[in-house]
Amino acid sequence: MRIGQTSFAVFASKLVGSALGFVATLYFARTLGAEVLGRYALVLALVAWLSLAGNLGISSAVTKRMSEGENPSAYASAGAIAIAALGLVLGVLVVVFSGPVNTYVGEPIALLVVALLLAGLFTSVTNSALNGERKVHLTGLLSPIGIAVRSVVQIGLVVVGFELVGMLVGYAIGSVIVGVVALSLLSVRFVRPAREHFAELYEYARFSWLGGLQSRSFNDVDILLLGVFVQSSLVGVYSAAWSIAQFLTLFDSAVSSTLFPELSRADAEGRRDHVAKLVEDSMTYGGLILIPGLLGGILLGDRLLRIYGPEFVQGASVLWILILATLLYGYQKQLLNALNGIDKPKAAFRINAIFIGVNVVLNVALISTIGFVGAAVATAISAAIGVAVALSTLRSEIVFSIPVGEILRQFAAATTMAAVVLGVETLLTTATTLNHNFATVVLLVAVGATTYFVVLFGISQTFRSTVRDNTTAR
Repeated sequence: MRIGQTSFAVFASKLVGSALGFVATLYFARTLGAEVLGRYALVLALVAWLSLAGNLGISSAVTKRMSEGENPSAYASAGAIAIAALGLVLGVLVVVFSGPVNTYVGEPIALLVVALLLAGLFTSVTNSALNGERKVHLTGLLSPIGIAVRSVVQIGLVVVGFELVGMLVGYAIGSVIVGVVALSLLSVRFVRPAREHFAELYEYARFSWLGGLQSRSFNDVDILLLGVFVQSSLVGVYSAAWSIAQFLTLFDSAVSSTLFPELSRADAEGRRDHVAKLVEDSMTYGGLILIPGLLGGILLGDRLLRIYGPEFVQGASVLWILILATLLYGYQKQLLNALNGIDKPKAAFRINAIFIGVNVVLNVALISTIGFVGAAVATAISAAIGVAVALSTLRSEIVFSIPVGEILRQFAAATTMAAVVLGVETLLTTATTLNHNFATVVLLVAVGATTYFVVLFGISQTFRSTVRDNTTAR
C-alpha cells in the first residue's frame, strides 16, 4: 500500500463529503437559525454517546483482528452479532426513557434517536470490516456518498417544513446507504463464529473501548454539557465553530485511519523499525492542515462565522481555541493510534482515562463559570495533557524521533501565509469595492492555501520528497 496516496485518497473523499455537509449546515443555519441547529447538535451528540455504548470498542477490535490476516470472516461475523445485540438493548432503553430524552432535547424525537443509533452501528460494523481488509480508501470514498445523500434528503425535508425531524431523518438515511454499500464491497462473508473469536475481540475491545469514549469526550462532552448550562442558540453557535475546527482534522484523520492497519501488520510481522518510521510519518503530517488552519482561524474567525449568519459571529471568540485543541488532539490521536496498532490497548486505555477525567472536570468547572469559552479552553487543556502523556507512553514502547524540524517548517510556512493573507485582506478592504463576505473568504482561503503549500514545498525537503514519491507512477 502506498501510504501517501491512500491517505490523500481518503482525505480527498472526506473533503468532498465535508464540503457537501458544510453547504447543508450553512443552509440550515441561515434558514432555521442557531436554536434548531443547537438541538440538532444535541441529538447527534446524544446518539454518538449511545453508539459508543452500543459498540464498546468492538469495531476497533474487528479492524485489528481482521488486519492480522487470520479468520477475517469469523471476526467480522462475531463483531456484527455483538454490536447488533447491544444496539437492540439500547434501542429498547431509549424507548423506555423517551420522556427524559425528549425533555433534554426539547423535541419529541426519541424514536428518531433509536433509528439514528441503529443506522450508525450498522455503518460502524461494515466500515470497520472494510478497514480490516485494508480497504481504507473504499471506506473513505463512501463518506461523500453518504453525506451527499444525507444532505439532499435533509434539505428537501426542511424545504417542505419538517425542520429538525427532516434533518434527523436525512442523517439516518445517509448512514444506512453507506452501510449497505460497504457491505456489498466486503470480501468476507457471514459465518458462524466460534467462542474464541468473541473472546479475542473482547480481549482487545475491553481496553480499546475507552479510545472511543475519549474521542466522544473530545468531540461531544462540551456540547452535551453546554446543553445543560446554556440555551440552545448558544449551543448552535458553538457547534458551528466546532464544525469549522473539525473540518480541518480531515487530513489528520485520513493519516491515522490509513496507518492503523499498516502499523498492525508491521507489528505482527515483528518489523519494529518500520513501525517507528510510520509513527514519525504520522507526527510529520498530523498537523499539515491544522497548523495553517490555526493561524487562519485567528485572522478570519469573524468572517468565517458570519457566513452562517450574524448571530454566529459571537463564536469567533472560541473558534481559534477549538482549532488549537484539534491540533493538539490530532497529535495525541496519532500516538494512541500507534499504541493500538502495536497491540497495546491497555496503555492507550490509561491515557484515555486521564484525558476523559480531565476533560469532564474542566468542562463542568469552566462552562459553569465562563460559559462556552470555558468549554473550548477545557477541551484545549485536556488535549495538551493527553498528548504529553501519550508521547511519554509510546516512547517507552518503541524508539522514534519527534520530527521537530518539520513541524517548525510547517509553522514557518503558516506564518508566511498569515502575513500574505493579512496583507491581501487589508488591500481588499481599503483599495477595492469587494464587500461580499463569502467571496472575500473564498479568495483569502485560496490565497492562503496556495502560499502555505508553495512556501512549505520550497523550505521542506521531506515535503518535496513526499509529494514527488506519491505523484510519480511506479
